Parts: sequence; C-alpha cells; structure tokens
Amino acid sequence: MASTLLLVVVFVLDLIAFALAVAAEQRRTKARLTKDPNYSYCVYDSDIATGLGVGSFLFLMASQVLIVVASRCLCCGKALRPSGSRAWAICLFITCWVMFIIAQSCLLAGSVRNAYHTQYMTRLTSNPPSCEMLRKGVFGAGAAFVVLTGIFSQLYYVSYSKANDVTSTYARDTGVRMEKL
Repeated sequence: MASTLLLVVVFVLDLIAFALAVAAEQRRTKARLTKDPNYSYCVYDSDIATGLGVGSFLFLMASQVLIVVASRCLCCGKALRPSGSRAWAICLFITCWVMFIIAQSCLLAGSVRNAYHTQYMTRLTSNPPSCEMLRKGVFGAGAAFVVLTGIFSQLYYVSYSKANDVTSTYARDTGVRMEKL
C-alpha cells in the first residue's frame, strides 16, 4: 500500500519547488544601459531569481530522492510480480526521470544564466555593451516540468506500491517442465 504520508510530503516539496520556480521567473534579473561622461556600462537589478531557482532545484531534488528511496529505485529489492501495475510502474518510472532531468536542467541553466552579468565598460565612441539577460520563460518551463515531475513521480509510486502488493494469481508453477514422457 502506498504511504499517504510520503505522498503528502512529496506533494508539499513539489509545490514549494513550483512556487520558487514561478517566483524566479517573475524576479528575473533585468539590466539597463547606463552612461557616464566617458563610459557606458550595464547595471543589473536584484539577483534574487538565482537563489529562487537554486531553491526550486533543491526542493525538487529532495522530492525525487524521497520517491526513489521509498521505491528502492525500482531496480533494487525484490522483483515485482508480472501485472498491469508493474508495467505502469516501469513506464511511469522512465517518464518521471525524463521530466525530472528536463526540470532540473531548466532550473539549473536558468540560475546559472541569470547569475551571469557582463562586467565590462566601453567608451562612448565605440559600440555600447550588450546587457545580457536570461530569456523570459526558462524558469517558467522549469516550473511546468516540476509539475509534470510531481504528477508522474506520485503516479509511479502508487503503481509501484500496487505492483509490490500483488499476490501471485497463478495456482500452479509457471515454469516449463523438462521431463520425459
């Protein structure tokens, strides 16, 4: 039977990760070109989105670790009995990990890119510097994949639990007999 406490804790961790990713998208670093008498340079506002993105990354990681430890990563422990739940558990396990990797990539790339600031000045006579900023939507994509990861990881855990609890429906030995007639 699936642990309700584990599902609630994982849901809360995923919800926090989603909220942090949405907040990071809203608080992305913005830049403006500033000119003084001799130089032009970029001035960046608050860098809080990087911390929010890293926080979302860590909460999603904690959520995934809890699911993996609870299910013994599907590959450790006793084998699951053949059933529809086992097939669903395998499919959802793969899907969950694909969504997790995409979500973590978006959050990590967004955090790293958001933290990057151009630090050079140019003379007013030359071309102004490009004030590089994170594109809109990177943390938003991470937030969307956090939701998908949360859904698939919880469905995986429930399917795994059902497959783990299934009793054998075979009345006889399922092996092939090799005896002489």
